[in-house]
Amino acid sequence: MNALHLVGSVPLDTPKDVFEAFGRALGPHLACCPDGEVGLRRHWISRVHFQVFAIHPDIEVVQRPALEDGVERLMPRSAADSWRFRVRDGVERIRFGEPGWRLGFAREALNSWFVFRTLKEKGALPAHLRFQVSMPMVNSAAPPRLFPDERSCAVVREAYALALEAEVATIVEKIPHRELAIQWDCSTELQEAYQGRIAAQVPQVALSAKIPSDVLLGFHLCFGTLGGWPRFTPKDLGAAVELANAYVAAAGRRVDWVHIPVLDTSDDAFFAPLRGLEPRGARIYLGMVHNMERFPARLAAARKHLNDFGVGAYCGFGRLPPEDLPRVLEEHRRAADLLSR
Repeated sequence: MNALHLVGSVPLDTPKDVFEAFGRALGPHLACCPDGEVGLRRHWISRVHFQVFAIHPDIEVVQRPALEDGVERLMPRSAADSWRFRVRDGVERIRFGEPGWRLGFAREALNSWFVFRTLKEKGALPAHLRFQVSMPMVNSAAPPRLFPDERSCAVVREAYALALEAEVATIVEKIPHRELAIQWDCSTELQEAYQGRIAAQVPQVALSAKIPSDVLLGFHLCFGTLGGWPRFTPKDLGAAVELANAYVAAAGRRVDWVHIPVLDTSDDAFFAPLRGLEPRGARIYLGMVHNMERFPARLAAARKHLNDFGVGAYCGFGRLPPEDLPRVLEEHRRAADLLSR
């Protein structure tokens, strides 16, 4: 079984840089490799906010990130500095044009896939490795903090879900299924789960049934990194386990992995809910590759409650400075070694 999982973003300049630095080095331990969500995708969902929501004629911009020395800033510094929107009065339904391309995920995926395929053909990447496309799930794309009024939030979520379904259709049409893996990124969903709203996160998972069975499918649950990690600190993994179980049960197809973040703690009570996981064959990856001096203690605590799992970082690396990447790479190598003992 694969020891490591990469969530998504890597602060390098090109997909080629990411595949050569991480795919080549960690490939034997991975099932799939993302393209690093390079460029404007580095800050995850912010790109959708200014490239998709902000230019739709039926969506008003209520707040944008504050200027920096008189220059526009597209990426927020913190949640308080985030984009905020509302749907215009009288608009009950909106739609995004250019279905299959409007959100930008399919376009970026196809460009990166060409690089990935070329490197595999040259033997620069392991033959078994799949190309991973990571995309924000519906509630993360349009969270209440961006759409404070409930009507606007519901209208945009419906429109985004349809646009996301069309992006998936383009991706699975253009990329060979047995070379492809798709990951749903769920940050707002996890935060809302810890606020007691698990059931509200489940209907969006119906999109998973549109993904062919020979494409790998996974979920990344996240405590959030905007303004610093973690954005919230739950006392245990209880709601994360409940949400993971709900997603696996509602996906309408096989789920191949679930990534669950782990705080820097070895407290037994924090890990105890892992006993309640019902993965139905999905590989569990625990996001514990951080603060490596305490990694062995976290690993030991998790093993008391879960027999078999892989590991990864708590999130992508997009908000890290590029000079941190050699350390990140070495931490993953060390984690794979410790996991095998």
